[in-house]
Amino acid sequence: MADVVVIGGAVMGSSCAYWLTRLHPGLNVVVVEPDPTYANSATARSVASIRQQFSAAVNVEISRFGIGFIREFQASLGHDVGVPSLGLKENGYLFVTGRSENAAVMADLAAMQCAHGAATEIWGPDQIKARFPWLEVGDLVAGSFGPRDEGWFDNMGLLSGFRTAARAQGARYVKDRVTGIEVSGGRVAGVTLAGGERIACGAAVMAAGVRAAEVCRMAGIEVPVEPRKRTVFVIDAPNARHPDAPLLIDQGFYLRPEDRQWITATVPDTDGPCDPNDFEPELDLFEEVIWPQLYARAPGFDAVKVVRHWVGQYDYNVLDQNAILGPHPAVPNLHLMTGFSGHGLQQSPAVGRGVAEHLLHGRWQTLDLSELSVERVLSNRPMLERAVV
Repeated sequence: MADVVVIGGAVMGSSCAYWLTRLHPGLNVVVVEPDPTYANSATARSVASIRQQFSAAVNVEISRFGIGFIREFQASLGHDVGVPSLGLKENGYLFVTGRSENAAVMADLAAMQCAHGAATEIWGPDQIKARFPWLEVGDLVAGSFGPRDEGWFDNMGLLSGFRTAARAQGARYVKDRVTGIEVSGGRVAGVTLAGGERIACGAAVMAAGVRAAEVCRMAGIEVPVEPRKRTVFVIDAPNARHPDAPLLIDQGFYLRPEDRQWITATVPDTDGPCDPNDFEPELDLFEEVIWPQLYARAPGFDAVKVVRHWVGQYDYNVLDQNAILGPHPAVPNLHLMTGFSGHGLQQSPAVGRGVAEHLLHGRWQTLDLSELSVERVLSNRPMLERAVV
């Protein structure tokens, strides 16, 4: 019998397994993961960035912990996992707007973010142009820039570190898929696997990514989470070599440097769910949506070639685009980690710790994550995150 079964072994599940076995040495933790290559996981297909610029204070707090953990990764883990550094590149995030009402919101959010330890600055068009002269700013009113603690890093190194450290601390990884959750007396009693094995358990953690709703239904509960597809393009622009560029979030796209090339994707206003097995790229998005806006913002992107692309999926919370964390009142020993809506990788260090602490002690401890608990979903009280990328 396992003390805890973690359903899903990508970055969220492995972070939770790491923190469970770190905080409670000797705990019998089993992680069930169908694909140990993680080829199609949201972790592997992430753009691997971290920021402090969120509209919800709890998300800022989560990222404050995350950036410190990532910056001093091996020391944070407490293990030599063969990944001494995650190659954090702190170029910052730059949100831009051409609307006065959005600029006022930016200023309010920057004040909140700074109150929680971030370094967000509000810039006018002239300041943006002075720092990044390759940008066109004539239609802009303001920008919100994080001069430190924001950037991008090695996504698979983060996962590998958590997984290796969790195993060193006693967690056991099983290559299989959970096909059933046995609920008895209102509590999870065990899980059944595609290979026919049944694992009895004292508690379970649901970290199944875009399959969250599917797995939760096995326990008789519903969550407002669905898979949403994102096509990401790697482009080469020989007239635009700006290695100090930030991660730019414009009206309909985002862009960041990647060595001598660039990564870009749309920031869609509305879209719908996809099949969790759908990794077919939407190649028209670059020519029809991204490039016209990109060229208008930065004329150096006049000559552009798409060199590769990939598709990732978000576990998208349709209620408010924020994480859904902790025990479900209907099945109180089933703990949820879902609904990250594209922010999961950067939130995994703090969220893994938080869910582990709640499972072990029955309450939020180091960070108060109660605003992200299941209760708000059940009572239909959205806590909207306005900065979804």
